[in-house]
Amino acid sequence: MADHKPLIVVSNDDGITAKGIRTLVELMQQLGSVVVVAPNSPQSGMGHAITIANPLRLYPSDIFAGVPAYECSGTPADCVKLAKHHVLKDRLPDLVVSGVNHGSNSAISVLYSGTMSAAIEAAIEGIPAIGFSLCDYTSNPDFSHAHAHILAITRNVLERGMKRGTALNVNFPAHSAEPLKGIRICRQANAKYQERFDERRDPHGRRYFWLEGDFVNFDTHAEDTDEYALSQNYTSIVPCQYDMTSYGMVDEMRGWEL
Repeated sequence: MADHKPLIVVSNDDGITAKGIRTLVELMQQLGSVVVVAPNSPQSGMGHAITIANPLRLYPSDIFAGVPAYECSGTPADCVKLAKHHVLKDRLPDLVVSGVNHGSNSAISVLYSGTMSAAIEAAIEGIPAIGFSLCDYTSNPDFSHAHAHILAITRNVLERGMKRGTALNVNFPAHSAEPLKGIRICRQANAKYQERFDERRDPHGRRYFWLEGDFVNFDTHAEDTDEYALSQNYTSIVPCQYDMTSYGMVDEMRGWEL
């Protein structure tokens, strides 16, 4: 890092005006040259959606003083694609960071997360990437306790690199009176939402559904998961990859009579 000022792309899924992305932009400026490409509106829960049937709009923004920034009408994955192929053109980023998300992206949430999809899109392009999330759903979350960990994790990635095709899913416990205990490298917990749909009627009497559910952790006795680390007031890191092949099943299916 001493001889090369890293080029860092910052994105998110909460939108370019979110408090979390401002926090991340300010911290990344301590480590390199920053370019922001982020959605112009909240895109939570979009997963790895991309825009293929509508035009994508991209406009310069002066929301971050002295930092080149663009707001995009598309999804977080769209933002990273546009950053690499249009905004930066021939310059390859050293790192893509996404967040800081307002809300947890631990366990199964990584699949639905727009925050992590921005990071995974970078990994698909061979760029090291990190998604940062804070387990706090309040309207004005406090990110200050996570600053040191964000910088430490990012510095390590910039200096040590990562296996190609990998993105880090980093989650922080909500701010509390107790300082964070440290950082733990974890596996994704076997946990998911037990979902239900509440049937309702709009003012015109037309039926609609509202998704509800309860989060259930099936790994309650395991101490190597992201959910356990967060419950103990640690920052959790889960290295993720986009190759979803079940290699064990590939071997088993070779014995099928097809």
